[in-house]
Amino acid sequence: MSQIHKRFTNKEIKELIDRYFRKEIKRKYLQEIFGIGKSRFFVLIERYRQNPDNFSIKYTRDTPTRKISPDIERNIVKELSIEKQMIDNKEIPLRSYNYTYIKELLMEKYGQKVSVPTIISKAKKYDFYKKKSKKSIHDREVLTNYIGELIQHDSSYHLWAPDARQKWYLITSLDDYSRFMLFGKFVKKDTSWAHIMALQTVILKYGLPLSYYVDSHSIFRFVRGRDSFWHKHHQLTDEAITQWKQVLNDCNVKVIHALSPQAKGKIERPYGWLQDRLVRNCVRENVTDIKHGQILLDREIKRYNYKQLHSTTLEVPYFKFKNAQKENKSLFRTFTVKPPFKSVKDIFCFRIDRIANTYRKISLNNLELKVNQLNPRDYVNLKIYPLNNHISEIRFWVDNKLIDIQKIKNSDLKDLFTFKT
Repeated sequence: MSQIHKRFTNKEIKELIDRYFRKEIKRKYLQEIFGIGKSRFFVLIERYRQNPDNFSIKYTRDTPTRKISPDIERNIVKELSIEKQMIDNKEIPLRSYNYTYIKELLMEKYGQKVSVPTIISKAKKYDFYKKKSKKSIHDREVLTNYIGELIQHDSSYHLWAPDARQKWYLITSLDDYSRFMLFGKFVKKDTSWAHIMALQTVILKYGLPLSYYVDSHSIFRFVRGRDSFWHKHHQLTDEAITQWKQVLNDCNVKVIHALSPQAKGKIERPYGWLQDRLVRNCVRENVTDIKHGQILLDREIKRYNYKQLHSTTLEVPYFKFKNAQKENKSLFRTFTVKPPFKSVKDIFCFRIDRIANTYRKISLNNLELKVNQLNPRDYVNLKIYPLNNHISEIRFWVDNKLIDIQKIKNSDLKDLFTFKT
């Protein structure tokens, strides 16, 4: 605490300093009472010595309040007006003004330096002030001791770019220890393939983490409800493994599920700051398509990773991540394609099983495929890797051996998997 003039009277201060002079109370205890450091304590003592009769701790402003130029005030009102339009639009996920954002915007866009209190003052003057609702105290503390120990992975569905008139999904992967964002991408559809590609991107770039932390979405976890007339409860949760989880099983990476929204809330979701800044940027840059939105997302992730001091760790995520690497505080493992696999396409893929018929063919979504080296009644594991939105590569495995590779149109697989993201 530094404003001792608000907590003590002149008389109280004088009595305590006199006791210090009489050696009845030590300096360290007096500093603790006042809530000040050593340097400020001796400044206070010196002021008292010089004029004990007229000594006062009353605060007086040394510099007069400065007026801002009409041009700056116009720009403040202009940006606040844009903020108000977004807040009033119920489709846009914004409910309050961000005065710090406007301060940064005025500097970047107009080269005008203005303090946050000045912006708030003008907001009140022109009726652009909205008191923030009190938030409950959260406990989103760092739960890990190493980078790669826990990767927070999730997706969020919002109208990120109002001018696009379409909601997008934002998929992110965040290292819990450093809060470094490893992956961030907009997709139009929340598919298993989009999340498998997120795994591939993170693992190929950073290595294999110890675990992933996700919710109980059907992409991440199979959950069947109670018995029904048509389904007996033979196959319980986690007995059926989702496509996404099969990838992590082959990588020997553990999956941890949050069993409730409350449990998920204890892990930080990065969407708060992304939603707050990203939507504002998309509105001001008139973003109408997902590619343009991705450019702004990449820019915002870069700012967050390399410039922003994180409120929980009190460090910039990039530097915390790099320092952990230097200090060997990492549980990331080097990724390699291990036998019997031949390629990353055998790991980051869709999987489906078939049995060869008497003609050495397999049926796949009303197609009959003839496979080289296949025998009748062979148990075949198909690993399907989309090459683009139109073509997929199918890799046929029998008894842990790759026996054939074929390409097929995604349209012929549309009832089995969703490829477009």
